[in-house]
Amino acid sequence: MKTTEELWSLLGEAQHLPYGAAQIALVEQVLRHVDAAGDPELAFQARLFATSAYVYGGEPAKAFPAFSWCVADFDRNPAAYHQRRKHSLLWLFKTMINALTDFPEVPLARTYAVLDDMERRYRENGHGMQPVYKHCYLVASHIGDLEAADRWFEKWQAAPRDSLSDCAGCEPTTLVWHLNTRGRYAEAVERGVATLAEKLDCVEQPQGILSELMEALVRVGRLDEAADAHRRAYLVERNNLADLSEIADHIQFCTRTGNEHRALEILQRHIDWLERAPSPAAAMQFAASSAALLRRISERGHGDAPIRRTGRDEITAAELAVELTTVATDLAAAFDARNGTSYQSKLIAETLDPEPYGVELALSATARRAPAPVQAEALAAEPAAPVVVPEVSATELLDLADQHWEADRDEELAAVLDAFDARFGEPADAATAARLWRARGQRLRLSDDADGAVRAWERAIELYTEAGDTGAVIKLRARVGLERGFAGEPAEGLAAVEADVAYHDEHGGPEDRAAAWLRLSTIYLLLDRIDEANEASDRADQHAEEVPDPRRQAQHAMVRARNRAAADRDEEALAAARAGWEFYRTHGPARMSAQAAAVFGHLADDPAETVAAFDEALAAGLSGPVLSARVYRGRALMQLDRAAEAIDDLVEAVAICAEQGMDEGGVFARQDLAQAYRMAGRQAEAIEVAEEALLGFERLGFEEPANDTRFLLAGLYRDLGDSARALEVFRDLIERLEDNPAGRGQIGEQAGVLLYDLDRDSEAALTFQAAAEALRTAGDLAGELRLLRRRLMALNYADEMPAAEQLIELVAERYAQLPDELAAQPGVRWGQSIFAFEVGNLLMRRGRYAEAVPHLRGAPERLREIGAEDDADRVAGMLAEALLRSGSPREAQEMLDTLLKGMHPDAPTREMAADLYEEAREATNRLNDR
Repeated sequence: MKTTEELWSLLGEAQHLPYGAAQIALVEQVLRHVDAAGDPELAFQARLFATSAYVYGGEPAKAFPAFSWCVADFDRNPAAYHQRRKHSLLWLFKTMINALTDFPEVPLARTYAVLDDMERRYRENGHGMQPVYKHCYLVASHIGDLEAADRWFEKWQAAPRDSLSDCAGCEPTTLVWHLNTRGRYAEAVERGVATLAEKLDCVEQPQGILSELMEALVRVGRLDEAADAHRRAYLVERNNLADLSEIADHIQFCTRTGNEHRALEILQRHIDWLERAPSPAAAMQFAASSAALLRRISERGHGDAPIRRTGRDEITAAELAVELTTVATDLAAAFDARNGTSYQSKLIAETLDPEPYGVELALSATARRAPAPVQAEALAAEPAAPVVVPEVSATELLDLADQHWEADRDEELAAVLDAFDARFGEPADAATAARLWRARGQRLRLSDDADGAVRAWERAIELYTEAGDTGAVIKLRARVGLERGFAGEPAEGLAAVEADVAYHDEHGGPEDRAAAWLRLSTIYLLLDRIDEANEASDRADQHAEEVPDPRRQAQHAMVRARNRAAADRDEEALAAARAGWEFYRTHGPARMSAQAAAVFGHLADDPAETVAAFDEALAAGLSGPVLSARVYRGRALMQLDRAAEAIDDLVEAVAICAEQGMDEGGVFARQDLAQAYRMAGRQAEAIEVAEEALLGFERLGFEEPANDTRFLLAGLYRDLGDSARALEVFRDLIERLEDNPAGRGQIGEQAGVLLYDLDRDSEAALTFQAAAEALRTAGDLAGELRLLRRRLMALNYADEMPAAEQLIELVAERYAQLPDELAAQPGVRWGQSIFAFEVGNLLMRRGRYAEAVPHLRGAPERLREIGAEDDADRVAGMLAEALLRSGSPREAQEMLDTLLKGMHPDAPTREMAADLYEEAREATNRLNDR
C-alpha cells in the first residue's frame, strides 16, 4: 500500500515523462492505489491526467472511463480542486469527441450527446462556441455530410476564439486540412507557412501542420519545402503510437511522390503497430495506405518482396496487400454502418488507388541532386580546332608522338597515332613497330585503360627484344611493373623497376636515370617503404637537375609531395605540391592540373586553399580520387562556415561509396554529411543521415565514431525539441563511456543542462553531481567545480536546501585544496566568484540576507582583477542588496555610490543599482533621523 505522498510523487514523476507506454505504466500504478489512498483530489487529478496520457500515448480507449469518472466526480462532489482544474476538464471534451468518432462500436448518438454536453458546459461557464462549432464541423466531415460540414465551418471561422479554442498551431492545422480537401492548395500553403513562423509549443506541433502541408506544397510546386515538411514531421511522429494515422499519411506521401522504397522502409518500421493500433480509424488509415504501396510494388514486379512482422511468419508484399486491403475495407464498412453513410468506404477506395503527384521529389537526405540544366549558350560553344598532323615520314611521325607524350599534349598524341595508322598501317620493321606499340600503350594509359596499356607495352617489349634494344626492353618492363603496383600488386613489379634503375645508372643518361629512380620511388611508396621512397625521389631529383626542364621538375615535385606527406613532412609536401600545381595550372594539360590540384588540396592546411584546389580539380574533370576530393572539399567548406555548399559534395561522396561497394567509406561520409546538415540548420536531414551512420558504425563495430555520432544525434534531438530522445541518448552514452570519466563528465553536463532547462531540477542536480565526480576522477578539477556550481543552481530551484548547504561547504573545501597555479587561472577565479553569486541567490531567495554577505564579500574584486566588469557589477549589486536587507543600509549606500560612479552608462545592471541606491539612501536617512 503506497502512501498519499508517494502517489503524488509518482504522479509528478509521470508528468515529467514523455507521452507513451512508460508514462501510462506509471499513471496506472497510481490509479491502482488512488481510491484506497482516500485523497479525493488525488483521485481526480490522477484520472484527469490519465485521460491525456492515454490519448497522446496511443491508448485512447482507456481514456473514456477515466474522463467519464472525472465528469461525474466534478458534478457529484464539487470542491475547490475541481474549480482549479475546471479548464482542463472542459478542454478534454474536445479530445473525447475526436476520439469517439475513431471507434465504430461507439454509437454516433453517444458522440452527439457529448457534443451537446460540451456546448451546455461551455455556455454555463461563459465560454464561446468557437470550439463547439469546430467539433460539429469535424463530426459532420467524418460522416460525409459535407453540406452540414460547410455550414459548421463557416460558423467556426466566424466565431471569436477564446481560452478553450485550440492552440495557434492546431487551429490552423484543421483549417489547412479543410482547404486541402477542397483543392484550395495555395490558400492552405499561405496559411500553413504563416503558422509555422509563429511560436508553437503544443505537443502536436509543428509536426501536425507540417503533415497537413505536405500535399499542398507539392501541389503548388514548392517541392523542397514539401520534402522538408515530410522529414521534420515524420521524425517526431515515428516515435509515438498515437500518431499511427499520421504515419499512414507519410506512407501515402512517399508512394505518390515516387519514393516507394522510402515508403516501404516506413511501413516495415511500423507494421507491428497495426496489431496495437490506437483506434480502428488509425488502423484503417494505416492499412489502406500500406496496401496502396504494396499494390504498386507488386505491379512493378516486386510482389515477392518479404515483409517481416514480429512473432509471425514472413509474408510477401503481394500477400500483405490483399490482407491489408481487407482490413481497411472492412473497417470502413463498420464506420459506414455506424454512421449511416458510405463516405468512409469512398475515402478508403481513393486511398487504395492513389494518383501519383507526377513530380520528381528526392526525399532521402543522401539522394543525389538532379544536375543543373545545361544553358543554351554552353551547348552552342565553338568546337575545338582539329589538330593538323604534318606530312612527314613514319620515323618523324613517331618522333613527334614522343614529343607530344613528353609535353603532356594528349590530343596531339592521339591525332598523330591516328594519322600514322591511316598513312602507314602496321610497320614491317620491328624497331619501328615497337615504338608504335609503346606509343599506343601511352595513349591507352592516358584514357585510363591500364590493362590495354600493359598489353600494348608487352607487345612492344616483344618487338624491342626482336630488334635487340635492351635498354628499351628494361624500361618498358619497369613501366609494366609499375602498372602492376598501381593495380595492387607492387611486390610483383618491384624487381623489374629495380632492374631498370640498375641498368640506367650504368648505361643511361641523366633523363633516363631520373625517370628510373622516380619509378622506383613510386613503387616503394606503394609498398609503404616510406623512407626508401623519399631517398629514391631525392636521387631522381639530383639526376633531373643535370637536364633542367620545368615540366619534368613539376612531375618530380608531385612525386616528392606524395612522399613527403607519407613521411609526415608536411611543410615540404605542401611546398612541393604548390610548385607542381602552379606549373600545371599555367602550362597544362588540364588532366595534370586537376591531379596536381587534388594533391595540393589534400595537403593544404588553409580550408580556403583546399576549396579552391578542389574546385579546379573537379571542374577539370578529375579522374581517380574523386571521392576524397568531394570529402575534403566538403569538410573544408564546413570549416569556412559554408556548410550548405558542402552538402552536395558529401551527398556525392555517399553515392560514390554506394556505387563502389565501399561500406566503411560510406558510413564515414554519412557522418560528415550529417554534420553539414546540422551546421546548415537542416536538423531533420541531419538526424536521418546520422541515424544511418550510427547503424553503419554499429554494424562495423567502430565504437568511437559510433559514440561521436550518438553525441551528434543527442544534440540534434535536443535542438529539434525531442528532449526525451536526447536524454535517452545522453544516458546511453554515459553508460558506454564507463572507462572514460572525462567523456562521462562532458556528456553528463550536457544532460544536466537539458534537464535544468526542462525544469527537472532534482534530476539535473543528480546528473551534475555524477558528472562532477567523473571529471574529478579524470583529473579535471576546474571542470568539477564548474559542474558543482551548476548543481547548486539546480538544487536552488529544486528547493533541496540540506543538500545545497552541504554542497556549499564541499565547494569551499575544493577551492581551498586547488594547486596555486590552477587557482590563479582567470577561468577558475571567475567560477569561484560566480559560485558565490549562486550561493547569494540561493540564500537571498529564502530571505537569508545576512548569511549571504560573507559568501559575496571579495567576489566583485576578484572579478574586476580578471576584467569581468559586468559580472563584477552584478555581484556587487547583490552584495549591496544583501547588506541593505540585513540591516546595513549605510554600507550598502556607500558600496552602491562607488559602484554607480564607476559603472558604464549603458551597463545592464545600472538601473537596478540606481533603484537600490535610492532605497539604501532612504533607509540610511531614516537611521540617521533616529
